[in-house]
Amino acid sequence: MAETVDVWIDPSCPYTWITSRWLLEAAEVRPIDPRWHVLSLSALNEGRDDDPENDPEGYLWMPVRVCAAVVEQGGREALGRFYTAFGTRVHERGEMDTRTIPRALEEAGLSAELAAAAESAEYDDGIRASTAEGIAKVGPHIGTPVVAVGERAFFGPVISRIPRGEEAGRLWDGTLLVSGVPGFHELKGRPHADPDFS
Repeated sequence: MAETVDVWIDPSCPYTWITSRWLLEAAEVRPIDPRWHVLSLSALNEGRDDDPENDPEGYLWMPVRVCAAVVEQGGREALGRFYTAFGTRVHERGEMDTRTIPRALEEAGLSAELAAAAESAEYDDGIRASTAEGIAKVGPHIGTPVVAVGERAFFGPVISRIPRGEEAGRLWDGTLLVSGVPGFHELKGRPHADPDFS
């Protein structure tokens, strides 16, 4: 039986996209079942004097609001479908215009009318609560993604390309191994490389 893996995502983050695709690859070779949750970098950074996401217009709220509306209307499985459709368009194809969100909703089998949530603060409190839930798993010093397996939780891994097949499975095994060591709290590699979605 597959083990539930809770994943908190901000749909606008390209590194989170890569990690999410890795988890789907790992789920093909390991008994895991990703369950998607909303984590908003905009909500996380509210009240800061600086703007770490360089988003003065508040664009990053838009897709995460739609994600929250999708969860409310269709559940976490629907969020997974929408996130895949949206992320493929935005991160892999470089598409972002006024039709991107409605097209992604339709592709995910959802009503394009949910796109109206992008311009509404109706879901913001729920987004903040989901963000706080994810952050509470690992602490306020991180961002997205947050991954939790039972009592074990970690930020990342932050990777710049998607491991495939058994490589994805081995990374999953290693991540579980390292995150399960009592006292473990950080592991870093080389400086960030640009995302490679191939």
